Amino acid sequence: MSAVAASEAFEHPALFYRTEQEYTRQTVSFLREGMAAGEPMAVAVPGPNLELIQNGLGADADGILFLDMTEAGRNPGRIIPKVLRGFADSHPEGRVRIIGEPIWAGRSAVEYPACAQHEALINAAFEGRAVTILCPYDEARLDAGVLADARATHPTVISDGLEVASDVYDWQSIVARYNESLPQAPNAAVFSFGADELRAARYFAVEQAGKLGLTGVRLQDVELAVGELTTNSVVHGGGSGTFAIWAEHGQLVCEVRDGGRLTDPLAGRRPPQPGQFGGRGLILVNYMADLVRVHTGDDGTTIRFYLGL
Repeated sequence: MSAVAASEAFEHPALFYRTEQEYTRQTVSFLREGMAAGEPMAVAVPGPNLELIQNGLGADADGILFLDMTEAGRNPGRIIPKVLRGFADSHPEGRVRIIGEPIWAGRSAVEYPACAQHEALINAAFEGRAVTILCPYDEARLDAGVLADARATHPTVISDGLEVASDVYDWQSIVARYNESLPQAPNAAVFSFGADELRAARYFAVEQAGKLGLTGVRLQDVELAVGELTTNSVVHGGGSGTFAIWAEHGQLVCEVRDGGRLTDPLAGRRPPQPGQFGGRGLILVNYMADLVRVHTGDDGTTIRFYLGL
């Protein structure tokens, strides 16, 4: 690789750690390297780990953007456009350095497939860009399967202070593996729609969401999100679809199914460009929802979003 190409290459190491001391030592060292190089830096990790890094840096923490990933990245689908590219795109000159920890022990089994796909899709989103994103993984608390997936979604792994190439790196396989079918709940309220029923679908969604306990501005969020997704179904998904809504585990679940196939793995993960017309529906849902799950195949596409009740 030429010197120019190397300087522009995307770097995406996973950091395996077991203790708070190791976490602090490795992340602070990573950031101090960035300081020495004059690189803009951001840290998006769960709150307690934010404190470890800030305390480890002391006064040197000034000038670094700190975000609590449990809030900024609650929905993994908005981490690339709003957190990672949001920062990297604001610093277009030179290399940018980021710590991003989207997977922690508190993540649920429902959330995890979207988390794994997110980690895989970072590689596509930043290919060829002068960006370094370090992703910490807690070896002591995360499942062995999560750590195995991390080796597949990161080209290099740092463990015990040594960085080595992953011999199982294959991010596309993770995207495909977690493209899981999403069975509809048996108690769901269902509405079939075509071009003439878009308004009725939105009304149905708001009415049902209210009955299930959603209130205030979140009802407006549901109306907007359902409007965007059902319109996409009519325009891009074969002209019709079904909307379903139900509650489970303290969350409202909304789902749109249609006959189209989503072929762009980064759909809904590219920040909208100034003056862009169209193409904002799925990213709007990603920004609004607590979680978005997607399944696409030859028989159609399902987009499901979750809101806390």
